[in-house]
Amino acid sequence: MSKVDLKNFKFDGLQQEAITDLNALSEEDKDQLLMAGVVSDLSTRSASYLQMDQSAVHCQSKDDGVEIMDIKEALKKYDGLKEYYWTLVDKDKDEFTRSAHDNLHGGYFIRVKAGAKIKDPIQSCLMLKSENVGQNVHNLVIIEEGAEAHIITGCSVAHGTKSGAHLGISEFFVKKNASLTFTMVHNWSESVAVRPRSAGVVEEGGKFLSNYVLLKPVKDLQMYPSIELNGPDSVARFNSVVVATEGSHLDMGNRVIMNAPETRCEIIARTIASGGTIINRGHIAAHHTPSKGHLECQGLILGSGRIWAIPELDGSLEGVELSHEASVGKIAQDEIEYLMARGMDEDEATSTIVRGFLNTDIMGLPERLQKEIDKQIDELQSSNAM
Repeated sequence: MSKVDLKNFKFDGLQQEAITDLNALSEEDKDQLLMAGVVSDLSTRSASYLQMDQSAVHCQSKDDGVEIMDIKEALKKYDGLKEYYWTLVDKDKDEFTRSAHDNLHGGYFIRVKAGAKIKDPIQSCLMLKSENVGQNVHNLVIIEEGAEAHIITGCSVAHGTKSGAHLGISEFFVKKNASLTFTMVHNWSESVAVRPRSAGVVEEGGKFLSNYVLLKPVKDLQMYPSIELNGPDSVARFNSVVVATEGSHLDMGNRVIMNAPETRCEIIARTIASGGTIINRGHIAAHHTPSKGHLECQGLILGSGRIWAIPELDGSLEGVELSHEASVGKIAQDEIEYLMARGMDEDEATSTIVRGFLNTDIMGLPERLQKEIDKQIDELQSSNAM
């Protein structure tokens, strides 16, 4: 992992004005947001949050079951959020957590009230608008007992922005019999450094389902979210679809720690290196029985690039059930020949295989977001002359 020098970025003085209506954004910025799964038409969203550079510029909830605000306001309202804020991530973990702690710019606070079943997704976006901006955010998500919600969070640069640093702390709390689907789409650019630090806890009967999509270039990304299943019958699932283009260096993965009986988890990653480097990590630890976990890391190399798959299973009791599959390689020639024998040319055959490999249908994404992801896959295939 290359060194990120925070002194190269501006962590002060880049404030942005409030935006009442997201439709007032430029067409270019709206397009950038859409490529990160964030829509300007809020008729299909229950709540929305947008941060640009070092300012929360938009925050609105249309559902009584959803409380959403800038983290700074939440800290004032709830007396520092002592039960939650900085309880899962160590503020002294590294220079990036220290930067976020010492110079907080913003971030979203999302609370879904007990028993609320939120029909439309909640959306949030963290955008780098200025050149060479440094952005420190802290996100806090609380899904109260029996509640259900889907959060779509997009991280993006503005149109024309090339360089920046995003340091994002996220802490998730899924209460008893609650359910959170958390979908993250990254839409960065070639000279952006990204350092998320994320952790969560799931209580009895709770579910945490994570989808992650990265198809656009990013210079340097390092993330390893960790979820603890602390109550019986709790579940965690991670699905990732990732592409490392030329010049991208990605060190990423997921960790699940099963601290209670009757827990289940699954980590599935699909990665493509098309000129870039991917270190794909996965770690499942089981400390109670019965518990069951499966880890799957599948990698394709298109042209040049490099993929390390590093699966780890940690069982501490007789009777835990943990399994993993890992593979790295190229598209099999016999698969291409099979499709060519049915009338496709070589480019079409390769394109079909890649599209199947990067299938995001399993994520249950909203139709509009799914179409945008399909569009990104088409652009990827075009850029690689498939």
